[in-house]
Amino acid sequence: MRAQRMAGTSAGKWPAAILAVIVNIAFIAFLVFSVTWQNRRLESVSVELYAPPSPAPAQVEPAPKPLPQPEPPKPQPEPPKPAPKPEPPVPTRAEIELKAKQEQAERERQDKERKEAEKREADKREAERKKQEDKRLAEVRERQAREEAALKAQAERERVALAQAASAAQAKAIDDYIRRIQAKIKGNVVVPPDLTGNPEAIFDVVQLPTGEIIDVKLSKSSGVRAYDEAVQRAIIKASPLPRPDSADLFRRNLTLKFRPLD
Repeated sequence: MRAQRMAGTSAGKWPAAILAVIVNIAFIAFLVFSVTWQNRRLESVSVELYAPPSPAPAQVEPAPKPLPQPEPPKPQPEPPKPAPKPEPPVPTRAEIELKAKQEQAERERQDKERKEAEKREADKREAERKKQEDKRLAEVRERQAREEAALKAQAERERVALAQAASAAQAKAIDDYIRRIQAKIKGNVVVPPDLTGNPEAIFDVVQLPTGEIIDVKLSKSSGVRAYDEAVQRAIIKASPLPRPDSADLFRRNLTLKFRPLD
């Protein structure tokens, strides 16, 4: 190939020779850069070129210096291994029994506290229930007391009314009983002819349940002796006196009033 280029040059083909030189220089530069990228080392390359006499070739630019290769990372030291845990000591029989007693005592203490808390809660509920029951009973007793007081007041009013009615009826019955006695006695009175006015004579009479008179006494004189004596004789003559319709109306002691014109 070089022989052909030399022949061409001799023939006067200067442009071809210059182009060949440029291609060779580019090829050499490509090789240099390729070797530097792969090996990261700068190696000297010797190239001999044979060319016909020609103008001085263009100067080849020096290859760039290789970049400094980074140092490899230093190996990290391994972390220290943890120390082995010591084996726990084996408890003795006395320690096991002591621990069991302690656990039993703790359970008993917790059970006792639980029972005491339950008892306090039950006592509290019972006290509240008793309080509510006492309150309810107090309200019932108060209501019953009011009702009893109202009933007693009503009964007292009825008793008073009945007593008043009975008293009035009894008083009327007694008045009727006395008027019957007075009427019988007046039928026996002989009024003095010279008596003037309407004087009143009052006698106290004592009788038996049979109506027989056992005593007659002048309590108040009419002022006319003849009239007083006429009434007294009439009372004695009327014995036995009329008896009441009911035994409870009987009066042993009677106060009888007489007027000549009544």
